[in-house]
Amino acid sequence: MAQLTDAQRRGLWAEYMSDLSDAREPIGVTKADLRAAVDALDAWLDSSAATINATIPQPARGALTVAQKARLLMYVIRQRYLTGA
Repeated sequence: MAQLTDAQRRGLWAEYMSDLSDAREPIGVTKADLRAAVDALDAWLDSSAATINATIPQPARGALTVAQKARLLMYVIRQRYLTGA
């Protein structure tokens, strides 16, 4: 899966900042620092895609689509980090 385009990263960055603002959640970094974090995470996911895919055991690795694998990864991340697991 290819990295996000600059426009997609910018949109993601803006959406994240909007979500924080709506929740009145303070953040201890500048907008530029947050954008750098978005860029770095997107680059890391791109360079780690093969490793992430290889981590999924068969038959799931062969049967799930790329979108399904990405959604599964999002669910695992959400459970581990957003709910305090």
